[in-house]
Amino acid sequence: MQRREFITLLGGAAAAWPLAARAQQPAMPVVGFLNVASAKDYAPQLSAFLKGLSEAGYVDGRNVVIEYRWADGRSDRLPAMASDLVHRQVAVIAATSTRAALAAKASTTTIPIVFEMGADPVRLGLVTNLNRPGGNITGITQLTQEVTPKRLQLLHELLPTATSIALLVNPAEPTSAETQSTVQSAARNLGLELHVLNASSETDFDGVFAKLAQLRAGGLVIVGGAFFTNRSEQLGELSLRHAVPAVYVNRPFAVAGGLLSYGADITDAYRLTGNYTGRILKGDKPGDLPIQQATTKVEMYINLKTAKTLGVNIPNTLIGRADEVIE
Repeated sequence: MQRREFITLLGGAAAAWPLAARAQQPAMPVVGFLNVASAKDYAPQLSAFLKGLSEAGYVDGRNVVIEYRWADGRSDRLPAMASDLVHRQVAVIAATSTRAALAAKASTTTIPIVFEMGADPVRLGLVTNLNRPGGNITGITQLTQEVTPKRLQLLHELLPTATSIALLVNPAEPTSAETQSTVQSAARNLGLELHVLNASSETDFDGVFAKLAQLRAGGLVIVGGAFFTNRSEQLGELSLRHAVPAVYVNRPFAVAGGLLSYGADITDAYRLTGNYTGRILKGDKPGDLPIQQATTKVEMYINLKTAKTLGVNIPNTLIGRADEVIE
């Protein structure tokens, strides 16, 4: 063989080595992200999830791939989405919302699941023990149900002469009955009559506000949940348009015209969910990871402009406790 031919052959072989090495590299693990809401409404939470994942050493597109499944408020789509992720044999399913967690659990007993929710996972049957959940499931809980009676109390403080308050719930939520019972008990302790109204689709909203007028309820407490969170701005605008003093979970509701929002900061729960997801990718078993409770920090936003429009006096003591006063 001529020297020139030998050098050419050697160069071609050397160029092929990196390609062969890349071909032998293992594929990046895939995380399935399942949520009942929509991406546009959960941008801060998603950012927190990615931060938690990076704390465990994983960055989307660099050493892990994330398959997103957003149900856009259609909880009936979750079982099929969860099944699709199982069919794709993802390494972990991050089920962020109560309905997503239930759908994920029903779809697999082998693929690890990390849930994020505001309900009690033991009562829902997701796990049997908080410290050692066992099986293929672990996750993060955050304050949601616990603060609903507090929202009723705040509204009572602002409307001391009101004798009846309405509670808006989504009956499709798994924790709906339990939440109603808790708030009903709080209403009795405050000497209030509580009217429970249901909404599980946007078409129900007009009827809800018409019923509020008929009942002459002094105000409205809205129970937390992905369906209402996706429609925070719409509910805030409706409460202002119908002159109803109303309180919900998050800031967008107050900014849009709701009187007050009071709820847990769930971004930390998403960060912890991302961190647990990364730990499982590293080899931790979900059944050995205790259920964590996210930060107990709650946030309060008051729309002072709405308060003035509705003739509601906001005490300076409450204004001083607010994270933000919207004027």
